[in-house]
Amino acid sequence: MRVVAFFMGKIPLQKCGIPRNELFLTTKVWISNAGYEAAKASIDKSLKKLQTDYIDLLLIHQPFGDYYGTYRAMEEAYQAGKLRAIGVSNFYPDRLIDLCQFVEITPAVNQVETHVFQQQKTAHEYMKKYGVQHESWGPFAEGRNDFFTNPVLTEIGAKYGKSSAQTALRFLLQSDVVVIPKSTRKERMAENIDVFDFTLNDEDMKAIAALDEGESLFFSHYDPATVEMLTNMGKTRKV
Repeated sequence: MRVVAFFMGKIPLQKCGIPRNELFLTTKVWISNAGYEAAKASIDKSLKKLQTDYIDLLLIHQPFGDYYGTYRAMEEAYQAGKLRAIGVSNFYPDRLIDLCQFVEITPAVNQVETHVFQQQKTAHEYMKKYGVQHESWGPFAEGRNDFFTNPVLTEIGAKYGKSSAQTALRFLLQSDVVVIPKSTRKERMAENIDVFDFTLNDEDMKAIAALDEGESLFFSHYDPATVEMLTNMGKTRKV
């Protein structure tokens, strides 16, 4: 399968020159579309915008608003064949457990901030327990904490002829974390894919695991100010 990124409305799906069955399309339901009826309409709107009969993976973007109603709409769309897989994003263990205990279809994916400085070790164990695939957004921490010049990553990478970025991606992959690295440069995209011809040893893995600070480098969904900011966005931003 070829991997191609689409930003809705910028690259028409039909004009990319790649057969639909070779693409994997992921999109999300934003807070303003939370709730059963709103989410049903949002799903159909996404299908119409993408001009496709199905979406490969649909996620709930944030664990706020009536995400239970949203998930019910997603389950129905999954059963109707409109969605190939459903999941969530930014669900911390407490919200994920609560959802998993009461839904019919277990989320396939939970997409959360994950990188060498925030490895989500506790969250990862609960995802494994409930059969949810851990997926990383921000695997490079957007360059924060001098990510690309970190001595541990650069020194380990040098042993394998790899960059600090490739080393970090390999660490996550070997930790059973799916990665979605972002780049606008073709050469960087090629580099990010070139991580399957080497394996970090146990010593390397332990050294990188020790970089974990256990805190977000962006924002915490347990922080009241962050919750107010996101939920207020959900009231005003329509998708």
